[in-house]
Amino acid sequence: MDAVEILFTASFWVAAIRIASPLIFATMGELICERAGVLNLGIEGIMTAGAFAGWFTVYMGGDLWTGVLVAALVGMAFGLLHSLLTVPFGLSQHVVGIGVTLLATSLTYYVYRLALPEVTSPPKIEPFQPWPVPGLSKLPVVGEALFTQTPLIYLAFILVIVVAWGLYRTPLGLAVRAVGENPGAVEAQGISVTAVRMGAVMAGSALMAIGGAFLTMSAFNSFFFNMINGRGWVCIALVVFGSWRPGKALLGAILFAAFDAYQIRLQQLSGGVVPYQVFLMLPYALSILALIVVARRATYPKALMVPYQKGER
Repeated sequence: MDAVEILFTASFWVAAIRIASPLIFATMGELICERAGVLNLGIEGIMTAGAFAGWFTVYMGGDLWTGVLVAALVGMAFGLLHSLLTVPFGLSQHVVGIGVTLLATSLTYYVYRLALPEVTSPPKIEPFQPWPVPGLSKLPVVGEALFTQTPLIYLAFILVIVVAWGLYRTPLGLAVRAVGENPGAVEAQGISVTAVRMGAVMAGSALMAIGGAFLTMSAFNSFFFNMINGRGWVCIALVVFGSWRPGKALLGAILFAAFDAYQIRLQQLSGGVVPYQVFLMLPYALSILALIVVARRATYPKALMVPYQKGER
Protein backbone atom coordinates (compact mmCIF):
# COMPACT_ATOMS: atom_id res chain seq x y z
CA MET A 1 0.00 0.00 0.00
CA ASP A 2 1.40 3.41 -0.97
CA ALA A 3 0.85 6.85 0.55
CA VAL A 4 -2.09 7.68 -1.73
CA GLU A 5 -3.94 4.40 -1.23
CA ILE A 6 -4.03 5.05 2.51
CA LEU A 7 -6.50 7.89 1.95
CA PHE A 8 -9.07 5.50 0.49
CA THR A 9 -9.03 2.86 3.22
CA ALA A 10 -11.78 2.47 5.80
CA SER A 11 -9.29 2.07 8.67
CA PHE A 12 -7.78 5.49 7.93
CA TRP A 13 -11.14 7.26 8.11
CA VAL A 14 -12.21 5.29 11.18
CA ALA A 15 -9.08 6.57 12.92
CA ALA A 16 -9.60 10.12 11.64
CA ILE A 17 -13.17 10.27 12.92
CA ARG A 18 -12.13 8.86 16.29
CA ILE A 19 -9.30 11.41 16.64
CA ALA A 20 -11.61 14.26 15.58
CA SER A 21 -14.42 13.51 18.05
CA PRO A 22 -12.87 14.88 21.28
CA LEU A 23 -11.74 17.91 19.29
CA ILE A 24 -15.31 18.45 18.12
CA PHE A 25 -16.69 18.47 21.66
CA ALA A 26 -14.05 20.87 22.95
CA THR A 27 -14.11 23.09 19.87
CA MET A 28 -17.88 23.54 20.11
CA GLY A 29 -17.43 24.43 23.79
CA GLU A 30 -14.74 27.00 23.03
CA LEU A 31 -16.80 28.39 20.16
CA ILE A 32 -19.79 29.01 22.46
CA CYS A 33 -17.55 30.81 24.97
CA GLU A 34 -15.94 33.00 22.34
CA ARG A 35 -19.24 33.77 20.63
CA ALA A 36 -20.31 35.22 23.97
CA GLY A 37 -17.15 37.33 24.11
CA VAL A 38 -15.05 35.21 26.51
CA LEU A 39 -11.77 33.56 25.52
CA ASN A 40 -11.50 30.39 27.60
CA LEU A 41 -7.85 29.40 27.86
CA GLY A 42 -8.78 27.00 30.65
CA ILE A 43 -9.72 24.43 28.02
CA GLU A 44 -6.63 22.24 28.41
CA GLY A 45 -7.11 21.87 32.16
CA ILE A 46 -10.87 21.45 31.89
CA MET A 47 -10.40 18.61 29.40
CA THR A 48 -7.92 16.96 31.79
CA ALA A 49 -10.36 17.26 34.70
CA GLY A 50 -13.21 15.90 32.57
CA ALA A 51 -11.10 12.96 31.41
CA PHE A 52 -10.33 11.99 34.99
CA ALA A 53 -13.81 12.67 36.40
CA GLY A 54 -15.57 10.52 33.81
CA TRP A 55 -13.09 7.68 34.07
CA PHE A 56 -12.97 7.69 37.87
CA THR A 57 -16.77 7.66 38.11
CA VAL A 58 -16.91 4.48 36.04
CA TYR A 59 -13.92 3.00 37.87
CA MET A 60 -15.78 3.49 41.17
CA GLY A 61 -18.82 1.61 39.88
CA GLY A 62 -20.89 4.18 37.98
CA ASP A 63 -22.17 3.52 34.48
CA LEU A 64 -20.67 5.16 31.42
CA TRP A 65 -23.36 7.80 30.90
CA THR A 66 -23.13 8.78 34.55
CA GLY A 67 -19.42 9.26 33.95
CA VAL A 68 -20.20 11.61 31.06
CA LEU A 69 -22.61 13.57 33.26
CA VAL A 70 -20.09 13.87 36.10
CA ALA A 71 -17.44 15.06 33.65
CA ALA A 72 -19.83 17.72 32.36
CA LEU A 73 -20.62 18.90 35.90
CA VAL A 74 -16.92 19.16 36.72
CA GLY A 75 -16.42 21.17 33.55
CA MET A 76 -19.28 23.48 34.53
CA ALA A 77 -17.69 24.02 37.96
CA PHE A 78 -14.44 25.20 36.40
CA GLY A 79 -16.44 27.23 33.90
CA LEU A 80 -18.23 28.91 36.79
CA LEU A 81 -14.88 29.82 38.36
CA HIS A 82 -13.55 31.15 35.07
CA SER A 83 -16.67 33.17 34.32
CA LEU A 84 -16.91 34.64 37.84
CA LEU A 85 -13.39 36.03 37.56
CA THR A 86 -13.62 37.28 33.97
CA VAL A 87 -17.23 38.46 33.54
CA PRO A 88 -18.44 40.34 36.66
CA PHE A 89 -14.93 41.07 37.97
CA GLY A 90 -13.47 41.82 34.55
CA LEU A 91 -10.07 40.17 35.17
CA SER A 92 -7.76 39.32 32.28
CA GLN A 93 -9.20 36.41 30.34
CA HIS A 94 -5.71 35.29 29.34
CA VAL A 95 -4.40 35.16 32.90
CA VAL A 96 -7.54 33.57 34.35
CA GLY A 97 -7.66 30.95 31.60
CA ILE A 98 -4.07 29.89 32.12
CA GLY A 99 -4.69 29.86 35.88
CA VAL A 100 -7.72 27.59 35.43
CA THR A 101 -5.67 25.25 33.26
CA LEU A 102 -2.92 25.02 35.88
CA LEU A 103 -5.44 24.59 38.72
CA ALA A 104 -7.55 21.96 36.97
CA THR A 105 -4.54 19.95 35.79
CA SER A 106 -2.72 20.04 39.13
CA LEU A 107 -5.87 19.30 41.13
CA THR A 108 -6.68 16.36 38.87
CA TYR A 109 -3.23 14.83 39.29
CA TYR A 110 -3.39 15.40 43.06
CA VAL A 111 -6.79 13.69 43.38
CA TYR A 112 -5.55 10.81 41.22
CA ARG A 113 -2.56 10.23 43.50
CA LEU A 114 -4.70 10.69 46.59
CA ALA A 115 -7.33 8.19 45.44
CA LEU A 116 -4.92 5.65 43.96
CA PRO A 117 -1.68 5.98 45.93
CA GLU A 118 -0.39 2.46 45.29
CA VAL A 119 -1.20 2.26 41.58
CA THR A 120 1.81 1.83 39.28
CA SER A 121 -0.08 1.36 36.00
CA PRO A 122 -3.38 3.05 35.05
CA PRO A 123 -6.41 0.91 36.02
CA LYS A 124 -8.71 0.01 33.14
CA ILE A 125 -12.46 0.32 32.70
CA GLU A 126 -14.90 -1.08 30.16
CA PRO A 127 -15.32 1.80 27.66
CA PHE A 128 -18.14 2.58 25.24
CA GLN A 129 -18.46 -0.10 22.57
CA PRO A 130 -19.27 0.52 18.89
CA TRP A 131 -22.93 0.79 17.94
CA PRO A 132 -23.28 -0.24 14.29
CA VAL A 133 -26.18 1.51 12.57
CA PRO A 134 -28.37 -1.15 10.91
CA GLY A 135 -28.06 -1.03 7.14
CA LEU A 136 -25.75 1.98 6.96
CA SER A 137 -22.86 0.19 8.69
CA LYS A 138 -22.64 -2.20 5.71
CA LEU A 139 -21.80 0.55 3.22
CA PRO A 140 -18.24 0.31 1.83
CA VAL A 141 -15.71 2.59 3.56
CA VAL A 142 -18.34 5.14 4.67
CA GLY A 143 -20.28 2.56 6.67
CA GLU A 144 -17.29 1.49 8.73
CA ALA A 145 -15.98 5.04 9.13
CA LEU A 146 -19.21 6.80 10.10
CA PHE A 147 -21.75 4.21 11.16
CA THR A 148 -19.75 1.67 13.18
CA GLN A 149 -18.60 4.01 15.92
CA THR A 150 -19.21 4.50 19.64
CA PRO A 151 -22.20 6.52 20.94
CA LEU A 152 -20.05 9.51 21.92
CA ILE A 153 -18.82 9.86 18.35
CA TYR A 154 -22.40 10.03 17.08
CA LEU A 155 -23.15 12.52 19.84
CA ALA A 156 -20.20 14.71 18.77
CA PHE A 157 -21.58 15.10 15.24
CA ILE A 158 -25.12 15.65 16.47
CA LEU A 159 -23.74 18.32 18.80
CA VAL A 160 -22.49 20.37 15.85
CA ILE A 161 -26.01 20.47 14.42
CA VAL A 162 -27.48 21.38 17.81
CA VAL A 163 -24.95 24.18 18.40
CA ALA A 164 -25.45 25.61 14.91
CA TRP A 165 -29.23 25.48 15.28
CA GLY A 166 -29.08 26.94 18.77
CA LEU A 167 -26.82 29.84 17.79
CA TYR A 168 -28.64 30.82 14.62
CA ARG A 169 -32.25 29.71 15.12
CA THR A 170 -33.12 30.43 18.75
CA PRO A 171 -33.54 33.59 20.86
CA LEU A 172 -30.94 32.28 23.32
CA GLY A 173 -28.44 31.82 20.51
CA LEU A 174 -29.14 35.34 19.30
CA ALA A 175 -28.46 36.64 22.82
CA VAL A 176 -25.17 34.72 23.00
CA ARG A 177 -24.01 36.11 19.67
CA ALA A 178 -25.19 39.60 20.57
CA VAL A 179 -23.22 39.79 23.84
CA GLY A 180 -20.15 38.85 21.85
CA GLU A 181 -20.78 41.64 19.35
CA ASN A 182 -22.54 44.50 21.14
CA PRO A 183 -23.22 43.86 24.84
CA GLY A 184 -24.52 47.40 25.34
CA ALA A 185 -27.37 46.77 22.90
CA VAL A 186 -28.21 43.53 24.72
CA GLU A 187 -28.42 45.32 28.06
CA ALA A 188 -30.65 47.96 26.50
CA GLN A 189 -33.14 45.17 25.74
CA GLY A 190 -33.28 44.22 29.41
CA ILE A 191 -31.11 41.10 29.08
CA SER A 192 -28.32 40.49 31.58
CA VAL A 193 -24.99 40.42 29.76
CA THR A 194 -23.35 38.88 32.83
CA ALA A 195 -25.86 36.02 33.01
CA VAL A 196 -25.61 35.21 29.30
CA ARG A 197 -21.82 35.26 29.29
CA MET A 198 -21.49 33.21 32.45
CA GLY A 199 -24.04 30.68 31.19
CA ALA A 200 -22.20 30.38 27.87
CA VAL A 201 -18.86 29.79 29.57
CA MET A 202 -20.33 27.15 31.87
CA ALA A 203 -22.06 25.35 28.99
CA GLY A 204 -18.95 25.55 26.83
CA SER A 205 -16.77 24.24 29.66
CA ALA A 206 -19.12 21.28 30.14
CA LEU A 207 -18.58 20.33 26.48
CA MET A 208 -14.81 20.69 26.88
CA ALA A 209 -14.90 18.29 29.82
CA ILE A 210 -16.93 15.77 27.80
CA GLY A 211 -14.26 16.03 25.12
CA GLY A 212 -11.71 15.02 27.74
CA ALA A 213 -13.96 12.23 29.02
CA PHE A 214 -14.19 10.88 25.47
CA LEU A 215 -10.50 10.00 25.61
CA THR A 216 -10.79 7.90 28.77
CA MET A 217 -14.21 6.38 28.09
CA SER A 218 -14.36 5.92 24.31
CA ALA A 219 -10.93 6.23 22.70
CA PHE A 220 -8.99 4.55 25.54
CA ASN A 221 -10.01 2.72 28.70
CA SER A 222 -7.83 4.38 31.35
CA PHE A 223 -6.55 7.74 32.57
CA PHE A 224 -2.90 8.71 32.41
CA PHE A 225 -1.01 11.95 32.90
CA ASN A 226 -0.58 14.30 29.93
CA MET A 227 -3.16 12.42 27.89
CA ILE A 228 -4.77 15.65 26.63
CA ASN A 229 -1.39 16.47 25.05
CA GLY A 230 -2.20 19.93 23.71
CA ARG A 231 -5.60 19.09 22.23
CA GLY A 232 -7.14 22.05 24.06
CA TRP A 233 -4.82 24.52 22.36
CA VAL A 234 -5.58 22.90 19.01
CA CYS A 235 -9.30 23.47 19.63
CA ILE A 236 -8.72 27.18 20.20
CA ALA A 237 -7.01 27.33 16.81
CA LEU A 238 -9.87 25.36 15.23
CA VAL A 239 -12.38 27.99 16.38
CA VAL A 240 -10.39 30.64 14.53
CA PHE A 241 -9.94 28.33 11.54
CA GLY A 242 -13.71 27.84 11.43
CA SER A 243 -14.35 31.61 11.60
CA TRP A 244 -16.44 31.04 14.75
CA ARG A 245 -18.93 28.91 12.78
CA PRO A 246 -19.78 25.35 13.91
CA GLY A 247 -19.80 23.78 10.45
CA LYS A 248 -16.41 25.16 9.43
CA ALA A 249 -14.95 24.28 12.83
CA LEU A 250 -16.15 20.69 12.30
CA LEU A 251 -14.35 20.54 8.97
CA GLY A 252 -11.21 21.90 10.63
CA ALA A 253 -11.35 19.21 13.33
CA ILE A 254 -11.71 16.45 10.73
CA LEU A 255 -8.89 17.94 8.66
CA PHE A 256 -6.51 18.04 11.63
CA ALA A 257 -7.52 14.51 12.65
CA ALA A 258 -6.91 13.27 9.11
CA PHE A 259 -3.43 14.80 9.16
CA ASP A 260 -2.77 13.08 12.48
CA ALA A 261 -4.03 9.69 11.33
CA TYR A 262 -2.07 10.05 8.10
CA GLN A 263 1.25 10.79 9.79
CA ILE A 264 0.97 7.61 11.87
CA ARG A 265 0.65 5.55 8.70
CA LEU A 266 3.41 7.45 6.94
CA GLN A 267 5.75 6.54 9.79
CA GLN A 268 5.07 2.88 9.08
CA LEU A 269 5.67 3.34 5.35
CA SER A 270 8.96 5.17 5.87
CA GLY A 271 10.48 2.22 7.69
CA GLY A 272 12.42 4.48 10.04
CA VAL A 273 14.31 6.26 7.24
CA VAL A 274 12.80 9.62 8.23
CA PRO A 275 12.91 10.60 11.94
CA TYR A 276 9.50 10.04 13.53
CA GLN A 277 9.53 13.58 14.95
CA VAL A 278 9.06 14.89 11.41
CA PHE A 279 5.81 12.97 11.08
CA LEU A 280 4.62 14.03 14.53
CA MET A 281 5.16 17.65 13.50
CA LEU A 282 3.30 17.26 10.21
CA PRO A 283 -0.36 17.72 11.35
CA TYR A 284 0.55 20.77 13.44
CA ALA A 285 2.61 22.37 10.67
CA LEU A 286 -0.12 21.84 8.09
CA SER A 287 -2.77 23.11 10.52
CA ILE A 288 -0.75 26.27 11.20
CA LEU A 289 -0.43 26.84 7.47
CA ALA A 290 -4.18 26.41 6.98
CA LEU A 291 -4.85 28.70 9.94
CA ILE A 292 -2.66 31.44 8.47
CA VAL A 293 -4.51 31.26 5.16
CA VAL A 294 -8.01 31.24 6.67
CA ALA A 295 -7.55 33.53 9.69
CA ARG A 296 -6.67 36.55 7.56
CA ARG A 297 -10.26 36.61 6.29
CA ALA A 298 -11.95 35.58 9.55
CA THR A 299 -14.38 37.97 11.24
CA TYR A 300 -14.11 37.59 14.99
CA PRO A 301 -16.76 38.67 17.55
CA LYS A 302 -16.21 42.39 18.12
CA ALA A 303 -16.54 42.19 21.92
CA LEU A 304 -14.29 39.15 22.29
CA MET A 305 -12.02 39.60 25.35
CA VAL A 306 -13.62 43.00 26.08
CA PRO A 307 -14.88 43.22 29.70
CA TYR A 308 -18.32 44.77 30.14
CA GLN A 309 -19.81 46.41 33.20
CA LYS A 310 -23.50 47.19 33.52
CA GLY A 311 -24.29 50.73 32.41
CA GLU A 312 -21.27 51.07 30.10
CA ARG A 313 -21.71 52.27 26.56
